Amino acid sequence: MIFVDVHCHLDDEYFKDKLGAVLKRAKDVGVKAIITQGVNHEKNQKILDLCKKDNIIKPAFGLYPLDAPNVICNEDAKDFSKSKVDVDTTLKFIEKNKNNIIAIGEVGIDFKFSEDEEHQVENFKKIIDLAKKIRKPLIVHSRKAEKLVIDLLEDAKFFKVDMHCFSGKKSLVKRGAELGLFFSIPANIIKSDQFQMNAKLLPLQSILTETDAPWLSPYAGKMNEPAFIKDAVEKIAELKKLTVEETANAIFQNYQTLFL
Repeated sequence: MIFVDVHCHLDDEYFKDKLGAVLKRAKDVGVKAIITQGVNHEKNQKILDLCKKDNIIKPAFGLYPLDAPNVICNEDAKDFSKSKVDVDTTLKFIEKNKNNIIAIGEVGIDFKFSEDEEHQVENFKKIIDLAKKIRKPLIVHSRKAEKLVIDLLEDAKFFKVDMHCFSGKKSLVKRGAELGLFFSIPANIIKSDQFQMNAKLLPLQSILTETDAPWLSPYAGKMNEPAFIKDAVEKIAELKKLTVEETANAIFQNYQTLFL
């Protein structure tokens, strides 16, 4: 069986001295691709070098909504680092490296840690335009902004999109699937009612898998890693009343459809 992790942060400091072992565990369970997200210009540059270490690492360059220097964040947004590079320069770098990346991500809108709708929407529209221009799919963050993000994608008629860790209500999950969006379900589906609901509602042809590692671990006391993708596929198979092999094969086909 082939597994894929379409949203991971292997550039995180947690993996610095563990990357070899983490990749080995992923390969041992059958993971064939790990899409590693850039969240700002500085991280994009780092990922360009990281992916040269092992071809299982597939680079995506992006601009996390809260990292954009023109976005005003709330006082409690302490864990996010502002890029020193402006939005347009970041997007030009992504365009220049279009042949080196598999997707544009992580991008989107976040209303949990920022009420700056004006700049976030402005940035996201520019990113959608870039995705159209260079013909790359988007990997989209939509925390507390699920409806707005889907509205903007529909307005732009751009649907080559993976909705990462989507936490919207049932009607939005169904609407997104009807538009042709993909939804990546994280490994912590094994304990999350939201992601179990997503898996039940979505047709199999709309489902991808992710970890968001090192965050969103499915296990207490353990940091998350790509090897846990197998656990996500097993849970999805259980909910769909399919075999793990059928589920894994379908998800790998979805990966190929969107990203390759």
